[in-house]
Amino acid sequence: NSSDLSPSSFILASIPGLEAAHFWMATLLCFMYILAVTGNCAVLFIVKTEPSLHAPMYFFLCMLAAIDLALSTSTVPRTLSFYWFNTREISFGACLVQMFLIHTLSAIESTVLLAMAMDRYVAICHPLRHAAVLTNAVTVKIGLVAMARGVIFFLPLPLLLLPLPFCGSRVLSHSFCLHQDVMNLACANTTPSIVYGLTAILLVMGLDAVLICLSYILILKAVLRLASWKERLKVFSTCVAHICVVLAFYVPLIGLSVVHRFGKDLAPLVHIIMGIIYILVPAVLNPIIYGVRTKQIQRRILNLLHIHSN
Repeated sequence: NSSDLSPSSFILASIPGLEAAHFWMATLLCFMYILAVTGNCAVLFIVKTEPSLHAPMYFFLCMLAAIDLALSTSTVPRTLSFYWFNTREISFGACLVQMFLIHTLSAIESTVLLAMAMDRYVAICHPLRHAAVLTNAVTVKIGLVAMARGVIFFLPLPLLLLPLPFCGSRVLSHSFCLHQDVMNLACANTTPSIVYGLTAILLVMGLDAVLICLSYILILKAVLRLASWKERLKVFSTCVAHICVVLAFYVPLIGLSVVHRFGKDLAPLVHIIMGIIYILVPAVLNPIIYGVRTKQIQRRILNLLHIHSN
């Protein structure tokens, strides 16, 4: 517990009393990571090689897959190194870079989910204008805006932490670096960092969540105007996969925020599990959800399996 104005490293969190189980936890984590990488790479490959999937909705799906790959890869290998080889220290610079990647990629994913909600809104409420409004060029521009938005809003987070002094404990609450976690270890006034972090989250994830809800309210109104329940279910079923993906992203995000805000007295295991869920569960579930709900992806996977079996 030495005091330095510029810390050389932080200590990643372990689970008191369960150190002997680290190997098995890492094995499970590695299995989930392999599932995430395999599933998202499969989505990218299938969309790239299947001309019928060269449409805005599937381009957005590719963006989600790329984001999930980057987010899981920026955290899981370092976590596996900690659990398997007990390398608990992470340098101050590496911690800030990892923090920037986690928050920025999460912001980009939130923006892409909003764009997918808008895509569903235009496709259902204004079907004749869908092809003209959401062209491939517009889809690429939305992707670039999503990247710029994430970087602009979340680059200041590590910059605000750079000049802060850190003293006392250097032990984090997770096996990776988050802004709230690192900020709590500073022994100085963190009000500017708190205010900016909260503002950035509200203006990005918070605003996106509100607009996604608004999109689905408008979609629901349009669906309810259809003549029969069969038509209503058929149209709304095109949104089921996206709704599941939105829940897979926002529920862990909200859960992690609640744990940081109100769970200071909770067991360390709760913090670590919530962090892993936030990082890995969307990356594992997204390809499965779209694989189950999208017939073109199903057919392509079955064709690939049939070719390899022969």
